[in-house]
Amino acid sequence: MYEEQPFPGVACVWRRTTPSTAVARIVPDGCTDIIYSAATGDVFVAGPDTVGHVTPMRSGALFGVRFGPGVGPSALGVPAVELRDQRVPLEALWGPSSRLEDALGAADDPCAVLASAAVARLRETPPEPVVGAIASAVSSSSVGELAWSLGFSARQLHRRSLAAFGYGPKVLHRVLRFDRAVKLAWAGVPFADIAHRTGYADQAHLSREVRELAGVPLGQLIRP
Repeated sequence: MYEEQPFPGVACVWRRTTPSTAVARIVPDGCTDIIYSAATGDVFVAGPDTVGHVTPMRSGALFGVRFGPGVGPSALGVPAVELRDQRVPLEALWGPSSRLEDALGAADDPCAVLASAAVARLRETPPEPVVGAIASAVSSSSVGELAWSLGFSARQLHRRSLAAFGYGPKVLHRVLRFDRAVKLAWAGVPFADIAHRTGYADQAHLSREVRELAGVPLGQLIRP
């Protein structure tokens, strides 16, 4: 079972409960998560992914806080590109975290503990405004147009994008478009409409992109 809830200052908090050993398919969404495993007591960071992958899930509960695209590096203190396709112990980024782990182990709501710690870090080092500008405009502008509108060269934009999102602008555009398409598919929107609404050339283009980024067809990806 997987469920998300809003939490002020971050994209969301979430909980996944697995009654027995299983596997889950994780797909790119441009986000970075801090995750606590109640079964092992581990706290780790899941960086932005470039492709989907299947990961084993042990029985028990996982609790997570999700940063929106470009936000995680400000809280974690490292460029997103260093976390791309990685799973990293939180203590490698924040230093020894025994106090946080103790609080998580004793908490009735581990998600709130994680999110409060994340929001506190973001208050100390909030993301630069340009991060939001890149995320909101990358899907509707060419790289050259976006760089010009922000006062950057194309190379500067690429460096900024790698640091904030873990991807260059072109890959960021693909990932964010894919994420919007998957959410619409989960909501029951017909695939042809999804292709039109998210900027794919046609449904065949949507299908190719989903296979490349998720590793499976869209219908299989959203199958319960």
